[in-house]
Amino acid sequence: MSELSPAYLKLVDLASRSRKNADELPAQQEAVTFWTGVGFTLDGNQYVARMDEISEILSVPRFTQVPGVQTWVRGISNVRGRLMPVMDLLTFLNKKSEIQWKRRRLLVIENGELYSGLVVDRVLGMQHFPVDNFVNELPASYSVTKDYLNGGYTSEKGTWGLFSLHKLASDPRFLNVAS
Repeated sequence: MSELSPAYLKLVDLASRSRKNADELPAQQEAVTFWTGVGFTLDGNQYVARMDEISEILSVPRFTQVPGVQTWVRGISNVRGRLMPVMDLLTFLNKKSEIQWKRRRLLVIENGELYSGLVVDRVLGMQHFPVDNFVNELPASYSVTKDYLNGGYTSEKGTWGLFSLHKLASDPRFLNVAS
């Protein structure tokens, strides 16, 4: 039998010491699926809307008032060559915002032929929720918007109502802008 080379013996020793000092593999964690939407506030409540229901987010643009419309229709604005009605969502819900007008934001919705801007108190950007955090029941403070909610999500930041802009856009009361 041939004698083992010193280089081979060094490699065997190195492999043995490596196994002794190796850290254990991390425990396999279960993958969490997240739902993502755009967060906004209305009257102190947090809401989230599906990403595909919002075409863009803007500061409230200048608009021209239109006579003979509901009080919640603030006017019409020219946004990049397109005429867009500007509608105050809180006034539509018979509420009044405490946020200064210039600090509020506009969610632009396009649903078929409907192209409108909805004024909300604040936009909170993209929000991510584990799908397991979905809830069907929301606190009583969400009752004013219950017709447009599809449940909600809970997180360390509180409860978020899942606001359906498509439900709002198909509501006959919202579509009837004439006073």
